[in-house]
Amino acid sequence: NYGGRDEIVCAIRDMIRDGITPEEVDSNLVDNYLFTNGVPDPDLIIRTSGEMRISNFLIWQAAYSEWYFTQSYWPDFDREEFHKALVDYSARERRFGKLSNLTAEES
Repeated sequence: NYGGRDEIVCAIRDMIRDGITPEEVDSNLVDNYLFTNGVPDPDLIIRTSGEMRISNFLIWQAAYSEWYFTQSYWPDFDREEFHKALVDYSARERRFGKLSNLTAEES
């Protein structure tokens, strides 16, 4: 029963148990204490069934992920639906929190 908030709480508890001082805490250290330690953050997260929420899923890891929302339910999410998601994703500009390279007049 995974929950992103619980994952972060567990990471904090483990850091405290390990004697980590506040000055030592940075995003790389937090990454090392998460359940997904050693696994790259997702580039694309696909949300099925028309839901427009993240549902406590990979809260830390999804900070710079691209999201794709589809009305298709998971059992119906087939190769064609996956292809649509990839086509949509491939047209995006990945900025990782930075501003777009386009100015307001260009967009």
